[in-house]
Amino acid sequence: MKQPMFTDKAPKPIGPYNQAVKAGNFFFISGQLAIDPKQGKIVADIITLQTRQIMENIRAILEAAGYSLNDLVQTTVYLSSLSTFDEFNAEYSKFFASDFPSRSTVGSELKKGALVEISAIAYKE
Repeated sequence: MKQPMFTDKAPKPIGPYNQAVKAGNFFFISGQLAIDPKQGKIVADIITLQTRQIMENIRAILEAAGYSLNDLVQTTVYLSSLSTFDEFNAEYSKFFASDFPSRSTVGSELKKGALVEISAIAYKE
């Protein structure tokens, strides 16, 4: 059985999708942009600050459903320019003490102003 999930501590969806969906023990988080949920717009224009905002949004969605960053098993990262990979990676790694989730990173055209988008899958027994 799948269950849509929502928290007002993360940006509202801007299209026909849910912030996240719980299916059994799996938790699927839709792609997140660096949108401040209070302002409703993309924050900053540098990759590190955008990455930080996205990871905080993902953390808020996870926590609202009883999960944590430690429960992430996979993320997919879309970078508007692969030249920002090293800066992105340095900021992203700060959110994990160890035991990183698996990850795919691809270059992609994103919404205007977005430098990075991240979707995630979590699992919890």
